[in-house]
Amino acid sequence: MSYPYELEDETLWDAGSQSGRLYFSLAQGAAEHIQMPTGLTHIDRLGGCDIELPTFQAFVEGLYDSYSRTNSAVLQGLWRGLLVTSLVLLDMAGSSITLSAEHEDALRSDMASFGRSMGAPNWRHYSSAVPQPQQPPAPGSVPPGSCSGRYGRR
Repeated sequence: MSYPYELEDETLWDAGSQSGRLYFSLAQGAAEHIQMPTGLTHIDRLGGCDIELPTFQAFVEGLYDSYSRTNSAVLQGLWRGLLVTSLVLLDMAGSSITLSAEHEDALRSDMASFGRSMGAPNWRHYSSAVPQPQQPPAPGSVPPGSCSGRYGRR
């Protein structure tokens, strides 16, 4: 059983039933806390959610603002999973928010991990920390790190 997140009749994230329901519940709770609507509407006929993109983007910005402004490690930890899932879902919808340099590398690394699990088509692009697929060397080329030429390794 799944819990699809849809934008204009396109399924962005075909979440598992438990993951999808938990994300929706956490988003609703966070929305109450930050006093903003989520942009997520439960769809009875599908057992999933419709995404209203401008509202959802504003919600994700509100989550990120709350995450960024706290000095509490506990609060940051509580915000982080919801925020990262939301950032990936927002990216899958073709949108994004601006992340500060202070948080960007760590959040993008988490986005790569979450994105892969969520089926995001471009999850590899979220972080340079995620190993990229290796291309086979061209015929006659020298693999990186090997000795070549008259100078060898540096």
